[in-house]
Amino acid sequence: MFRLVVGLGNPGREYDETKHNIAWMLFKSYAPLQSANWKTKFKGLYSDVEIKGQKVTFLLPQTYMNLSGESVQPLAAFYKIPLNEILVVHDELDIPFGQVHFKMGGGLAGHNGLKSIAQTMGSDQFARMRIGIGRPVHGTVSDWVLGGFSPEQMQWMPELFKKLHGPLEECVISGVNKASVVNKKDLI
Repeated sequence: MFRLVVGLGNPGREYDETKHNIAWMLFKSYAPLQSANWKTKFKGLYSDVEIKGQKVTFLLPQTYMNLSGESVQPLAAFYKIPLNEILVVHDELDIPFGQVHFKMGGGLAGHNGLKSIAQTMGSDQFARMRIGIGRPVHGTVSDWVLGGFSPEQMQWMPELFKKLHGPLEECVISGVNKASVVNKKDLI
């Protein structure tokens, strides 16, 4: 079971619906978090929520993506949450839009939020819920991740997020090996 679920993103209205903030968009769509009592501490917003009878802390670091570990590490230390009980939800360039994969540990794929967490926690052995945003056809990666979604992708978002709530809960309660991979074809 995961006791801490971290949604990576950037604070500020200008980032609200960017690809880098897809985890925050997922959290906003998740019913238990819509009525949650969010507190400000540990350079982030956090809330304790009950999922299937288990207390889970959700965290939205407010440090900007590149410094996410500065929020995760002190919260995990304060609540004595070990690395193997942390799930990080983030955007993933190497997965096409509309697909979601789960994994425990492994490479950081150049993701600065993951790098920051691995650096401050001293290890990359935390779980990930990787939400695909695909790679840019033109332009830079930074412009891509800080850019918005296409109108077609925005149409899919409500259905995509609804389909992700179950696997997110499944992962939190039973682990990454029990969580379902979600593909765009599952949405049709």
